[in-house]
Amino acid sequence: MTTYTPVHIIGGGLAGSEAAWQIAKRGIQVILHEMRPVRKTDAHHTDNLAELVCSNSFRSDDSEFNAVGVLHDEMRRCDSLILSVADQHKVPAGSALAVDRDGFSEEVSKRLNDHPLITIEREEVAGLPPEDWDSVIIATGPLTSPALSEAIAKLTGEDQLAFFDAIAPIVYKDSIDFSKAWMQSRYDKGEGSDYINCALSTEQYHTMIDALLEGEKVDFKEWEDITPYFEGCLPIEVMASRGKETLCFGPLKPVGLTNPNNPLRNHAVVQLRQDNALGTLYNMVGFQTKLTYGEQKRIFRTIPGLENAEFARLGGLHRNTFLNSPALCDDTLRLKALPRLRFAGQITGCEGYVESSAIGLLVGMFAANERLGQAITPPPPTTAMGALLGHLTGGANEDTFQPMNVNFGLFPPLDTDELPKKQRPRGRDRKKVVSDRAKVDLGNWLEDLG
Repeated sequence: MTTYTPVHIIGGGLAGSEAAWQIAKRGIQVILHEMRPVRKTDAHHTDNLAELVCSNSFRSDDSEFNAVGVLHDEMRRCDSLILSVADQHKVPAGSALAVDRDGFSEEVSKRLNDHPLITIEREEVAGLPPEDWDSVIIATGPLTSPALSEAIAKLTGEDQLAFFDAIAPIVYKDSIDFSKAWMQSRYDKGEGSDYINCALSTEQYHTMIDALLEGEKVDFKEWEDITPYFEGCLPIEVMASRGKETLCFGPLKPVGLTNPNNPLRNHAVVQLRQDNALGTLYNMVGFQTKLTYGEQKRIFRTIPGLENAEFARLGGLHRNTFLNSPALCDDTLRLKALPRLRFAGQITGCEGYVESSAIGLLVGMFAANERLGQAITPPPPTTAMGALLGHLTGGANEDTFQPMNVNFGLFPPLDTDELPKKQRPRGRDRKKVVSDRAKVDLGNWLEDLG
């Protein structure tokens, strides 16, 4: 039996964990370096691998009309560790895939610890990895340690790009007043009662908006004050500052919900999503915030049904860093300036748990194929994984590159020019055609890979 030199992975988050799994299942040794608990981060609370810090949701599981659902389907077909464990620890969330965050990370940690070809070393890799590590995947996520961040920036000659990611509060279910709140999914999707809803009248809504805008915020350092936010995870007070009715068309939209306690039309509805398998913890959807802890308690307890809310976790912010990947990396996410280094996960500029895991899966496959002396064939750009990879490795404009979730806008357009305009699929029909094409093309790619 051939013994291969280990592949080193720096970072035990979702991308690093997925990459380790993909490499080890191909018979190659992996040394996974995770700095926690030796060095803590501002967002993590445990020492588990693949800890979820921002949300427990992997978003839509609809593989016909939603791009992230297509990505779920592709990852399952590629034997993804992260999707397998997510399915095992699923909790109700309508048409979304949400998990018990503790059970999820504990199971990922167990599977990796139990694998005979994976060694987990708890240490910080300060600076660039040693030269004798000839194949390295850097999957340090948005919380890359300062020493490694500075070394990468010095090597690439590029300034670091950074933004803030915000964390939403978690409420104990038994502290919610169900004489005012009720259980229902928007448009009764999923089980029909997967979310807790708290309705706001026009007066209550505007009072809360004023409080969000006037509330005391966390102080920033001077260099942090000019760091942009990621548009997909804006603090709620930043959204509110864009117009008093903005939240009514975003996370607090009242459509698709019927309040049994008050059948009159609601001006806005706050939703809470189940956060653990026991159903004891609920995450305030869209309420990521930079308010101080005291202000969060004061303001959020003005929401009907949450007057006596007890918080298992309050919201907060952490600083994220990412590479300008289209400029710095090749088409398999190797660093052009030092090809023994590959990058995976959020540090590449993809955004979201699922996207980070998918890139970890691909980079793990690439590193394994390279070690085995096999051809490296990226997935077709018509697949969700291929579209996301293409965006990171040249599809995006390197001068304006920003983190991106997977979406149908990243897929190549359909070849429908020869059809009459009335016959060209649009809207929901177009999404279905794009999804069907992706599934066929992924199947052909997997068959070619053997």
